[in-house]
Amino acid sequence: MKTILIVDDEPKLREVVSSYLKKDGFRTLEASNGKDALHNISAENVDLVVLDLMLPDMSGEEICQEIRRRFSVPILMLTAKINEEDRIKGLSIGADDYMIKPFSSRELVLRVKTILRRSGDGELLAEQITYNDGELKIAADKQEVHVKGRLINLTPNEYKLLITFARHPNRIFSRDELIEKILGFDYEGGTRTIDQHVKNLRHKIESNPKAPQYIVTVFAMGYKFTGGGSHV
Repeated sequence: MKTILIVDDEPKLREVVSSYLKKDGFRTLEASNGKDALHNISAENVDLVVLDLMLPDMSGEEICQEIRRRFSVPILMLTAKINEEDRIKGLSIGADDYMIKPFSSRELVLRVKTILRRSGDGELLAEQITYNDGELKIAADKQEVHVKGRLINLTPNEYKLLITFARHPNRIFSRDELIEKILGFDYEGGTRTIDQHVKNLRHKIESNPKAPQYIVTVFAMGYKFTGGGSHV
């Protein structure tokens, strides 16, 4: 049974969302502020966080960044902001998806299922692949990524993006292909979302993100993953 943490300061919203999730077989936890949210994630086996941006003790952006710093749990952001730049900002700090209030609880449940399905899809045929004499190592058996011996905390979307590239070295992926593979065919956002995920991933695995050696931009076509790896 998957556990969903609902973080919102509106008791009625938490109650409604929790009810819909429970009907679909999920276990739910609730938190009305950032402090309680972080405690729940530390103490419980949380599979996904539904996170409102407007909270009493700290902003949703701050909580999202703190979750990303410490955990790899997927995050679905809730917000009243409708501007595309706000959505891009949310994704840039680690959210996996974004819903605008007011929303349908049935749609939220569908989004939760989609995110969980995506986050469980990232698999490599080999248990481990290393690149550049071990500088980058993907341990698929543990779903861990190390750069220069240091464990890197990737979001589920970033991990799946890296796995997708690593399974198809030197293949050029268009942005639309990556959206379908990473975010799902029903994703309605623009291609800038993929650009942001690539940018975030580069900052975590590249020695120089402005001159990447792994994830390379192919002008007018998309991205490809370069560099031969050794499989174990």
